[in-house]
Amino acid sequence: MTPHAVMPLLLALLLSVSGAHASDLDDCNREPATPPAGAQPGPAAAYWLNGHALQWPGLQLQAGERVRLFHAASAGLQVGGRAITGADGVLDLAPADVPLPQRLRFIGAGPRFVLPPGADVKGLLKSQLLLVHETAAGEVKATTGVQMPAALDDLYAAAEQVTDLGAHPSPSGTRFAVWAPTAQRVMLCRHARTSGPATAVEPMAFDAATGVWRARVAGDLTGQAYRFLVDVVTPTQGRVRNLVTDPYSVALTADSRLSVVADLASPRLKPAGWDRLPAPARVKTATDQVIYELHVRDFSISDETVRPAWRGKYLAFTERRSNGMRHLQALARAGVTDVHLLPVFDLASVPERGCKTPVVPAAAPDSEAQQAAVMAVAAEDCFNWGYDPWHFNTPEGSYATDADDALRRIREFRQMVMALHRAGLRVGMDMVYNHMAAAGQHPKSVLDRLVPGYYHRLDAQGRIERSTCCDNTATEHRMMAKLMIDSAALWVREYRIDSMRFDLMGHQPREAMERLQRRVNAEAGRAVQLLGEGWNFGEVANGARFVQASQLSLNGSGIGAFSDRARDAARGGGAGEGGDASVRNQGWLNGLVYAPNALGSGRPDEDLLQAADLIRVGLAGSLRSVELTTWRGEKRRLEAIAYGDQPAGFASEPGEVVNYVENHDNQTLFDVNTLKLPRETSREDRARVQMLGAALVAFSQGVAYFHAGQDILRSKSLDRNSYDSGDWFNRLDWTYRSNHFGTGLPPRQDNFGVEGRDWALARERLADASIAPGPAEIAWSRDVFRDLLRIRASTPLLRLPSAAQIRERLSFPGSGPGQNPTLIALRLEGRGLPGPKAVMALINVAPSAQALELPQEAGGRWVLHPVQRQGADARVRREARFVAGRFEVPARTAAVFVLD
Repeated sequence: MTPHAVMPLLLALLLSVSGAHASDLDDCNREPATPPAGAQPGPAAAYWLNGHALQWPGLQLQAGERVRLFHAASAGLQVGGRAITGADGVLDLAPADVPLPQRLRFIGAGPRFVLPPGADVKGLLKSQLLLVHETAAGEVKATTGVQMPAALDDLYAAAEQVTDLGAHPSPSGTRFAVWAPTAQRVMLCRHARTSGPATAVEPMAFDAATGVWRARVAGDLTGQAYRFLVDVVTPTQGRVRNLVTDPYSVALTADSRLSVVADLASPRLKPAGWDRLPAPARVKTATDQVIYELHVRDFSISDETVRPAWRGKYLAFTERRSNGMRHLQALARAGVTDVHLLPVFDLASVPERGCKTPVVPAAAPDSEAQQAAVMAVAAEDCFNWGYDPWHFNTPEGSYATDADDALRRIREFRQMVMALHRAGLRVGMDMVYNHMAAAGQHPKSVLDRLVPGYYHRLDAQGRIERSTCCDNTATEHRMMAKLMIDSAALWVREYRIDSMRFDLMGHQPREAMERLQRRVNAEAGRAVQLLGEGWNFGEVANGARFVQASQLSLNGSGIGAFSDRARDAARGGGAGEGGDASVRNQGWLNGLVYAPNALGSGRPDEDLLQAADLIRVGLAGSLRSVELTTWRGEKRRLEAIAYGDQPAGFASEPGEVVNYVENHDNQTLFDVNTLKLPRETSREDRARVQMLGAALVAFSQGVAYFHAGQDILRSKSLDRNSYDSGDWFNRLDWTYRSNHFGTGLPPRQDNFGVEGRDWALARERLADASIAPGPAEIAWSRDVFRDLLRIRASTPLLRLPSAAQIRERLSFPGSGPGQNPTLIALRLEGRGLPGPKAVMALINVAPSAQALELPQEAGGRWVLHPVQRQGADARVRREARFVAGRFEVPARTAAVFVLD
């Protein structure tokens, strides 16, 4: 027998001794296949209530009827006529008056049952289960599956305290651990190289107390790859053998094919100076934050001052003299404290190797050709916003210079953080834990192929909820919350992340977010500011399943939520509007009543007065306890002022409110104003309106939040949803020559409108050569924006840290009945604090000069703010004045006065 013939026999013998088989190694090299289209789970209308009781909502039991639980480890249960076949066994369930857990208060009414004493529930949960409603004669009347998360959380509560999930290398050995309590068997597939086949398979041992499978392999396996081979019963495919990456992966090969062993504390993964460079200490309280939201690829892909290999990559931030970094450095000097990066964890939508670049033709400003070229390769190009998580704990590979090098992306991400810290900017991340890119047996599904039916939130029939656009996760479940909290802690500990923004945070429990807050603070040894989208919608709306981390239920937590109160009043309309409504529904900034466009005439004065009061709500930080005299003459707390069916004031403290008029979602402010401003509005006035929006944010109590490019009139050529619109519609120009308005009709998807009306409105404007700003307007906006930042940074009264101080010091002269709604003034009393005796900020949105008579101020010496005395807005320098109790504010300007 030749040596080559002996090797397979030896390998088979070794695998047999270890508990593995040669076929297991073969399976380690079989790539996951997409399941047949249309595979849906059978109904799972019943619920485990805990580790021993169940409820079947809607079930009506007649005298003599019974419910039994059938189980089959091979998942061969069949409903055949009046009987069940393929079962390994059956358990008779006893009706019981057990309490309904609070976490399951949303399920429908129905009878509850308990299992017989001594039933092996942990073993049952590894099998296919079917609840069967039978007649007294044993005939089948109805069947359903059972949703199991509550049972797993009860039986494996100890797993929440496990600290060794993932891969952990050391010189003496490498440990692997994965939580998969319903798996019948788990094997560890090991790859000696990241580019080759699996070369070994190891059995993993099951810990019945925690549901964790573990293996230990001799030696430090850093740089080697691995996956888990999992035998498990699924709702759609029966018993399967899944080949799955590690949800706790800290490193991955290109396109997330394999998990890679890495020690993030290793000096090999740390850039020079990583352990010594301090983060900027500019944020003492949450309201000190001035955030600039930025996409990694947008930042540099069009910046010709960045070396070609680094464009669109983490390393572009290390080009200190590039146009983009000069821009960020200038913003930092002016007052921006944090750069918040759109998702930078491993995401599913961008190929990390071989992504395509569309060839976009030169075409007319209102042509369909540009969007056609972009969308032809959108599924394979190099761009996406990235709100489609695949692995939470690994940096995205498409932003690395070599996605094939699993460890390089870690070093380069850290180099980016260091570069931003050196520029005086803290680094924030957009955290997306509310959904996954895929679920079920999809090849890009990780969590659901490990523990089917656990990590995702299910509806009353056991189908995955998708209210967030994708496969919703269930952070109300112990181990999904643990994954989220462990992940956030990792980014703070290992990557020096300073603050976090949570996507659709209202789909998460407040309790889980508060635990996360405590954990990240402990990891950082300081406060890590958290903020997010506290929208109230979907299957969790109005606290249906838990107390949400949403606007109305976060107050008192210290966690920030975006405020749509002033945003909508300023912009006009709402996020989902289209057609003529997108023009007709003007806002306070862009002409409501006082400068109607062709479709906006005839609006009652009350609309403008109501909008002006909501602007004041925003300036007051949307605080519940602040009082305002409304345009109707009623003195009300902001929580008593209506915003639709909600209170306008929703927060307890200013750090719980994030003020903005533009972010990556929906049209940019420039594009919204293009639709809503009168068509004849000049380029100069369009720039002025944009800066009035920035002034609203800069002068509001709470956290200030700006979208990258808002300061340079950024346009996406009217695209209202550019998540997959490629580089073309998401470009930034740090040379300040163009804002990219009029670079083609936006993608047909999301922008065509009913019978093409949205495209028709877009054509009219994109073809209008008088709308796009020139370099002069862009540069003016850039400089005025920085002045606004300097005013906020140098004026602590504009960012007071407590509601008590705001109630004591903030007032709105000129508000109430008889007000001029186009000129809003806020006064801040400075007595007892360093700095000016008082501050008066005025914003005039009217296309003509306005004045505010305040006789009570006649004895004071009010002078223009020092920044504006030397500022970029010559109109303010020349025309804004205070004379004998009269504040005069020129057309479409924001002026700040200080009491000398």
